[in-house]
Amino acid sequence: MACLLETPIRMSVLSEVTASSRHYVDRLFDPDPQKVLQGVIDMKNAVIGNNKQKANLIVLGAVPRLLYLLQQETSSTELKTECAVVLGSLAMGTENNVKSLLDCHIIPALLQGLLSPDLKFIEACLRCLRTIFTSPVTPEELLYTGPDHQTILFNHGAVQNIAHLLTSVSYKVRMQALKCFSVLAFENPQVSMTLVNVLVDGELLPQIFVKMLQRDKPIEMQLTSAKCLTYMCRAGAIRTDDNCIVLKTLPCLVRMCSKERLLEERVEGAETLAYLIEPDVELQRIASITDHLIAMLADYFKYPSSVSAITDIKRLDHDLKHAHELRQAAFKLYASLGANDEDIRKKIIETENMMDRIVTGLSESSVKVRLAAVRCLHSLSRSVQQLRTSFQDHAVWKPLMKVLQNAPDEILVVASSMLCNLLLEFSPSKEPILESGAVELLCGLTQSENPALRVNGIWALMNMAFQAEQKIKADILRSLSTEQLFRLLSDSDLNVLMKTLGLLRNLLSTRPHIDKIMSTHGKQIMQAVTLILEGEHNIEVKEQTLCILANIADGTTAKELIMTNDDILQKIKYYMLAAMFCISNLIWNEEEGSQERQDKLRDMGIVDILHKLSQSPDSNLCDKAKMALQQYLA
Repeated sequence: MACLLETPIRMSVLSEVTASSRHYVDRLFDPDPQKVLQGVIDMKNAVIGNNKQKANLIVLGAVPRLLYLLQQETSSTELKTECAVVLGSLAMGTENNVKSLLDCHIIPALLQGLLSPDLKFIEACLRCLRTIFTSPVTPEELLYTGPDHQTILFNHGAVQNIAHLLTSVSYKVRMQALKCFSVLAFENPQVSMTLVNVLVDGELLPQIFVKMLQRDKPIEMQLTSAKCLTYMCRAGAIRTDDNCIVLKTLPCLVRMCSKERLLEERVEGAETLAYLIEPDVELQRIASITDHLIAMLADYFKYPSSVSAITDIKRLDHDLKHAHELRQAAFKLYASLGANDEDIRKKIIETENMMDRIVTGLSESSVKVRLAAVRCLHSLSRSVQQLRTSFQDHAVWKPLMKVLQNAPDEILVVASSMLCNLLLEFSPSKEPILESGAVELLCGLTQSENPALRVNGIWALMNMAFQAEQKIKADILRSLSTEQLFRLLSDSDLNVLMKTLGLLRNLLSTRPHIDKIMSTHGKQIMQAVTLILEGEHNIEVKEQTLCILANIADGTTAKELIMTNDDILQKIKYYMLAAMFCISNLIWNEEEGSQERQDKLRDMGIVDILHKLSQSPDSNLCDKAKMALQQYLA
């Protein structure tokens, strides 16, 4: 009988717990505000250290009601504060609790709470936010990094309200204000343009930031100030040749890369410097000769010096984590340094064991390190000299092809961009890449949903087809298929379309190749050409298409496909007539400046072309050419 009584006893206890939880939730809906406040306070006391109670309240719908009360203008500040405290307590439970809070859109509500004038309420919101963002289930990008969040803060006067905190007597307050400016300015031109004109006690913000990155200031302050100036520069609010960037920010970030700095500081310094100099050649050159930076970065690969000597497991985990971060940061900075200058690329590659380190980086367990290594190689692959020497000596194409077999899209995009460079006609890697099955791989990329991968796939095929043997061209056409070719010619991405036309031009070069390809694919290619010429495309697209027709016309037998296609002939005639109208308008004698225009076009050989066209059997074209010539004789 005892066994039979167990079930009703458990059900009874569960019912009591559920009833108790329900009672707390019901009180949140009481019409008396004072009773609601007391109910929230009682709920706060009930959930402290009680994960089961927290879970029950979440299941019973307490969170949406608490968030509603927290955001209501009619709610007292005390009630809002208690609601934030309870939500923070719920967030301290399980990861599922945090997921439930995120699903109820708690972040925007708490961020809005930070605009309150009441410090206790702000503190409660901040504590709850901190608890949520320290949870591994919370995506980091939810906080400030998105343009929407930056705009919300900006529109609510965050810049003006935070600026005066930079002069606070409290170091912690100054630092938090500085950090806030760094996240507000990141990739945000609107905020950055505002920041350069903000005055604090008669001093512009950039001037304050410069003072904060001086050597006598704490390293944390130097780094964060450098970040602010870097982000404002990248957003276009500060010129790249401004003294505050060239003489202050850049040297500060280089200092952060030195051996004397902590590992975290070296990582942050290198990554911020990489971001600062990425688009600017002159900054890259200045950075490369500052404090032996290129050699200094080589030390990033020497950590930890001996894993076997580390017996403390926690320290081992810490050191291995930072070893990954250091390598990632070094690769990123090398990639930015070598983006444009041949001499800098040479110095990077000549740094001790650098190519071996980059190649090893392609197979790292960390996705971030692999991505940074590929970016570094891509930057260095822009050098013709290095493609012919170092890249060949280290057979870089082998690990690259391995990366391309199975990698996340972000790595595939960079790796396939690099492959485009390795497939240029002067690259010694071109032949072995072709033999390793690159055609099928690249044709597969052209079918990706990612436009960047489609562009790179077709771009690499275009490079592959340039001055290639007939067999390679046939392999490309067979693997790509005419159906896919038509899809690419109808692609919404202009870059995909232009590279596809470039591929066709390269395929249809060399007279025997033209005739061979047109004998097997002529009908489909002529359909594609017609499709483009009849479509609503810009002048560059039409020009590429006419160049393809010119190549076809160079074939011995292929030219008949044009001559027997009246639609194509009419379109050629149309473009010639359009050109005649254009020439006539440019050289019309009665308009000012006509003589200068006539002289320039004569120097370009236009008059000779007009004389030839004036002998055309097509009366319309002949008449237009003669009319244009008359302007020269008038």
